[in-house]
Amino acid sequence: MKKRRILFVCSANSARSLMAEALLRDIAPDTFEAYSAGIQPTQPHPLALQCLEEAGVDAEGLHSKSMDSVKDQHWDYVITLCDKSAHECLPIPSVGQTIAWDFPDPVPVNRHSTFALVMKDLSERIKLFVMVHDKTVRGSRHYPPADVFKALGDENRLGIVLLIAVHQELCVCELTTALEASQPTISRQLSQLRELRLLSDERRGQWVYYSLHPALPEWIVAVIREAGAANPSLVKPLEERLTTMPNRPPQTDCA
Repeated sequence: MKKRRILFVCSANSARSLMAEALLRDIAPDTFEAYSAGIQPTQPHPLALQCLEEAGVDAEGLHSKSMDSVKDQHWDYVITLCDKSAHECLPIPSVGQTIAWDFPDPVPVNRHSTFALVMKDLSERIKLFVMVHDKTVRGSRHYPPADVFKALGDENRLGIVLLIAVHQELCVCELTTALEASQPTISRQLSQLRELRLLSDERRGQWVYYSLHPALPEWIVAVIREAGAANPSLVKPLEERLTTMPNRPPQTDCA
């Protein structure tokens, strides 16, 4: 399952957003990629780093960043941590959802106990966010096995799913090249896979990217993974055609 990319934003990116970045990486490293930035970035506050260290949360590599350095990337969630950042946050062209939280700035008080309290409150809110997100994504939707295997019984649809499982996300033009099929044919197959919630799509500018649906239960993910691993001859020619494709659309960092 593709990780969701989260950007925490506060005024200086010296305390609250840095702590939130480190906390989310510690709490849900397999589900989210966490980053942070500031409206007017300064430097990481020593007390913020100290509180993280005391809690056993890895703070290595944390540094203050400007909004200009992250505004052109895609974010599944942008979470502002104060009213100032909510009002002054630069427009981000590619963002799934913006959420406004409000936590007091511990820097003016400059006491260890204040930083520790803010970090505790952030940790509780982030754990709740992760729990709600996981329930929403996983849900209780039933995937009838017969429908799933019928969908994967078509050579084109199977090829689409196996190739997307390898690359995490692809657009229509890449799939038409890899499968040597017309755009209407691929679009029709993608529509069927999307209706069954085997795939999800996301528009970024002029491109629409398709990925495995985040609600897929583990048994379906395992079937797709094992089918690809056990049958490399199915995927290899698709990969070769995709590799030689000229003018591929921009690829996002899914690592």
